[in-house]
Amino acid sequence: MDDNEILGVALDLDGLLYDTEPLYWQVGSQLLARRDHVFTDQLQRQMMGRPGVQAMQVLIDQLNLPDDPQHLLDESDEIYAGILAAGLQPMPGLMTWIQALEASGLPFGVATSSRRRFAEEILQRDALRQRLQFLLTGEDVTHGKPHPEMYLKAAAALQIDPARMLVLEDSENGCAAAVAAGAVTVAIPGAHSVGHQYDGAHLVAQRLDDQRLLNLIST
Repeated sequence: MDDNEILGVALDLDGLLYDTEPLYWQVGSQLLARRDHVFTDQLQRQMMGRPGVQAMQVLIDQLNLPDDPQHLLDESDEIYAGILAAGLQPMPGLMTWIQALEASGLPFGVATSSRRRFAEEILQRDALRQRLQFLLTGEDVTHGKPHPEMYLKAAAALQIDPARMLVLEDSENGCAAAVAAGAVTVAIPGAHSVGHQYDGAHLVAQRLDDQRLLNLIST
């Protein structure tokens, strides 16, 4: 066996498989408009990849909000639930990538900072949930991205060394988490992550069906 052989794959969800970041922008904008504040690119960037309560704490700390983070998260969830079904769109190349993954025979799963209820709903859209070996959410970790805990747990779920795991991420925080875990990391920036830094990434791809990415899992 090649010392660099990929033995499993962990995928982010938001902004990587599905274009949820515009939905999160709507949520953040509505949430802050109710408090006479404006949601900004900088706030979204700081929140990306963090579990719900930690993401809300970013808003509280940056804007000196009087809210409790859990109450703010509950309000955020209510807004998100109301727009998710109608607004959800797959990222370009999604099904080509999933089909290539299945053809490779590599086990794969999702490691997302999203709430489990929303991750489950999103992954039902194209019958992806039943194809996954594991689903890790923000509720399964103590430390959110950019801490490596999420991807160390993903490697454990795959029962492989993190160095043999391929990780796909769209955000700076997520990429940093995967690199810190020692994984082979591919960044796929979206419109929402322009200007993010992907230090340590093995590859910065254009889309999920980028041939350079497909070559990493070809047999």
